[in-house]
Amino acid sequence: MNLVLSLLCILLSPLAAAGLALIHQGLGRSRSAAHAMLATLCALSVAAIVFVLVGASWAGYAGGAFHSFQAGGVSWNWLGKEALLARSIPLDSSLGSLVLCLQIFAAGLAAIIPLSAGTDRWRLAPICLATAVFAGFLYPLFAHWVWGGGWLSQMAANFAIAPFQDMGGAGVIQVTGGLMALSVAWILGPRRGKYSDDGMATAIPGHNIVLVLFGCLIALVGWIGLDSAASIVFYGVAPGRIVAVILNAVLSASGGCLAAVMTTQIRYRKPDASLSANGWIAGLVAGSASCAFIAPAAAIFVGAVAGVLTTYMVELFELRLLVDDPGGAISVHAGAGIWGLIAFGIFSNQTGASMGTRVLAQCIGVATLLGLMLPLIHACNLLLNRFVPYRVDRDGDWQGMDIRELGAGAYPEFVIHADEFVPR
Repeated sequence: MNLVLSLLCILLSPLAAAGLALIHQGLGRSRSAAHAMLATLCALSVAAIVFVLVGASWAGYAGGAFHSFQAGGVSWNWLGKEALLARSIPLDSSLGSLVLCLQIFAAGLAAIIPLSAGTDRWRLAPICLATAVFAGFLYPLFAHWVWGGGWLSQMAANFAIAPFQDMGGAGVIQVTGGLMALSVAWILGPRRGKYSDDGMATAIPGHNIVLVLFGCLIALVGWIGLDSAASIVFYGVAPGRIVAVILNAVLSASGGCLAAVMTTQIRYRKPDASLSANGWIAGLVAGSASCAFIAPAAAIFVGAVAGVLTTYMVELFELRLLVDDPGGAISVHAGAGIWGLIAFGIFSNQTGASMGTRVLAQCIGVATLLGLMLPLIHACNLLLNRFVPYRVDRDGDWQGMDIRELGAGAYPEFVIHADEFVPR
């Protein structure tokens, strides 16, 4: 393993969070912009601290200690068994230390995804509380199953099929974060004024599409770092394969963006900038699963399908299911992530397993996410919401989260005060 390259890639990964932060606040209202950015910082901070204190123990790493049980003649590795406070992980150039460094950023990135679905109405205190539960238990559980030597990664030995694989975190990071976003959106309900009495949706455009598009460019650099670091640390990819990771990340994002541009041009007669930005991120998400082991032409196709899928899923959730997701986090991260996981089974150029067994293994992983992780995530959020209500009160809906929770707006110079017109 190349230590310098691994650390460099890990250090680039926070830019993915920076890009998503700009996208989230740009797609929300201007009166909640500062709150959105502060919530991102708080979520990243809480996730990093809680993951080191608790989550790293349960996420573990391949070759580390773990809890297991016997069922059906198979040993099920289901949870890590490292010491709390990361005491058993040496802080040197060992695999465990690199995994810890990467995982604090991965857990933080997954934790900020639901902020997009809760834009303009999710309070800061429950954001921190939900992030602590997510980074301390929910995220490490699935991360161990896939990246920590857990049962999903051991299906080749236990069931004689291909192991479930997720090279860059399409499932571990993106889908788990997207499912968290779905749960939060269900609990919070729509923003006031989003739907009329007869269920018709009202457009609430984002306040700064320029920042959204700028965030897409920043996210690309972070995604390349994250995909590369995860491929090296968790799958032992040779440094030379990072060229493929970079190329495929750019191509999948480009395919997703252009597919969204063309889809919205055909459907609405003009390209939609926000949906095109979502297409770009959806391409990155979908391409993460197979970033190091897919041909460039396949990467373009995977990204393009993700871009088209996202535009239709955004409409499905908003108009049909009446789920108010201002930033499209559910469609972009959960929807495109699931497609990317399945696409890995179809298009991966790895040797040693047939396409049929790869697709079966990927479908088992997707079924685990939807059938086990989603109910568990939603149950935890429902419980937390009973003790610390997630949604801001009615006044906060009208004032905006900046004034209600922070006491000042993000753009004070845009506010006209009556005393400015008083003669002096």
